[in-house]
Amino acid sequence: MNVFAFLIPKDNTHFLEDSNTIRQALEKFDYYRFTVVPVLDENGCYIGTVSEGDILRFIKNIAKFNIKLTEKFKIKDIEKYRQYKSLDVMCTEDDLLELSLEQNFIPLVDGRGVYIGIVKRGDVIKYLYENRKIKNC
Repeated sequence: MNVFAFLIPKDNTHFLEDSNTIRQALEKFDYYRFTVVPVLDENGCYIGTVSEGDILRFIKNIAKFNIKLTEKFKIKDIEKYRQYKSLDVMCTEDDLLELSLEQNFIPLVDGRGVYIGIVKRGDVIKYLYENRKIKNC
């Protein structure tokens, strides 16, 4: 299994930068119906993820449901409940399979930590299903 066979390149993915406002994040989550999005720094390096739950907890605890207040805060200001781990593009098949058990997508980075795209868990499962050695009768 070659990780590049599953790669959805950065240009074909959606992500946030840690300098985006929370309102911008909310608009992106709403428009694309996301639940979790990769977060990049100003150099394009993967630094983690932000989820709907992270944003909702922030709004409840910090912004007190004031949508205008969310324009003043950045993604980097949000406390993250759970971070998605990334893998290097040179990862092993086992690394990819193991992480796909925990995450619905896997951010891929190059040797410098720069985000290059994602692998979706569904694509890994589809590959395994289509290439299983034992077929049902």
